[in-house]
Amino acid sequence: MVELRKISDTEWEIPMTGDMLVPGRIFASEEFINQIKADKSLTQVSNVAKLPGILRASYAMPDMHQGYGFPIGGVAAFDLETGVISPGGVGYDINCSVRLLKTNLKSKDLIGKEKELSHSLFRTVPSGVGRKGNIKLTNKELDEVLVEGAKWAIKKGYGDEVDFKHIEEEGKMENANPLDVSNRAKGRGMNQLGTLGAGNHFLDVLIVEEIFDDKVAKVFGLEKDQVVILIHCGSRGLGHQVASDYIKEMEKEYSFPEYSRELVNAPIKSELGKKYLSAMSCAANFAFANKQVITHFVRENLKHYFPDFKAEVVYDICHNIAKIEKHDGKDVLIMRKGATRSFGPGRIEIPEDYRSVGQPVLLPGSMGTPSYVLVGTTKAEEKSFSSTAHGAGRVRSRTKAKEEMTFDEAKKDMEKRGVFVEFGSNKGMIEESPFSYKDIDEVVKISDTAGLGKKVAKLRPVLVIIG
Repeated sequence: MVELRKISDTEWEIPMTGDMLVPGRIFASEEFINQIKADKSLTQVSNVAKLPGILRASYAMPDMHQGYGFPIGGVAAFDLETGVISPGGVGYDINCSVRLLKTNLKSKDLIGKEKELSHSLFRTVPSGVGRKGNIKLTNKELDEVLVEGAKWAIKKGYGDEVDFKHIEEEGKMENANPLDVSNRAKGRGMNQLGTLGAGNHFLDVLIVEEIFDDKVAKVFGLEKDQVVILIHCGSRGLGHQVASDYIKEMEKEYSFPEYSRELVNAPIKSELGKKYLSAMSCAANFAFANKQVITHFVRENLKHYFPDFKAEVVYDICHNIAKIEKHDGKDVLIMRKGATRSFGPGRIEIPEDYRSVGQPVLLPGSMGTPSYVLVGTTKAEEKSFSSTAHGAGRVRSRTKAKEEMTFDEAKKDMEKRGVFVEFGSNKGMIEESPFSYKDIDEVVKISDTAGLGKKVAKLRPVLVIIG
């Protein structure tokens, strides 16, 4: 049983015991703590705290639940000289992330067109397990995607020149070498550019229902009753294979910690550690390009219904990623697994037009529940290495959801909520229903109260496309 001490209404600590090198720090409410105790995520927080070179604490965000290696919602920083890098700290869906587009439409523009628009978007953006896209890449072109990310897509005409300015890392992770990605991984990604995938990946059309901070909303270009679009997807089969490949390589070369096979790792400065970081960056770039191509498809599709349609990128933020950032005056490696960066004002990494207020933070809800826009804080840098939640977070496994809910019940629930849904499979409709997820309002409240990310706007879903 993991010991847990309450620090405040939104913060809890796992004290250092045994082989832990730092304490665990959980951001959660009393209600969420009771949910969290039902799985093994607290043990996972403790196990992460045992990894060599970890700094400050092993963190878990308000949407935390059991994952592979790290808990989903897990965050940890490592010293570059003594620390390690673990695929379990990033996950299989590398750079599974979300992009927000603001449009020139208002809610009234959608009335009467909802069903037609959802059908059309579903046909335009391929979704589902193994689904292929319409873009056929050569081996050379795929390597270019892995190096250039979203910038490759823009260069090829899939988007506007200004799009990359509002993407984390400007849509291109550095030090990405395609030679570090296996042919099998490349083969899995070859025909998947411009596709959503399955699981919790989605394309949502929403309405800005409420503004909490007028000043910040204005800087982000958001206003009440505006139509916005959220795109949530990752690096597809390519990223999954990169994770599988390097888990095997690290097990061969370094074995795995006796307390958790899922936390197999390599020293950051080792040859294998550097190769994994390079391959992971390639997969992240594939994900950036993937969302850029989907953005282009959405723009072109909606112009058929609204000839003057415009959609600009508000922000595109990583969820499952490892990267080097400056904290406490030095460069460290941050692994965020089901968590997002939440930089406050002044950070050079933030787009120049947002730098005075802070970085946009995007927290999607579950299918049929609100999503939120927050803004990063300087307090988050002190408390969580500039990190917060990445969404609602599962409260029921996919298996449990299917045991406790039928497809008809899930469908009727969406109808009651007034949300038009297009789905790739009946099981996806059940697995991704609000029934399976934590209360997004509570997740956002914890983040806001703890100072990890402050509320800016609430978004109400109208159309949902899910794999």
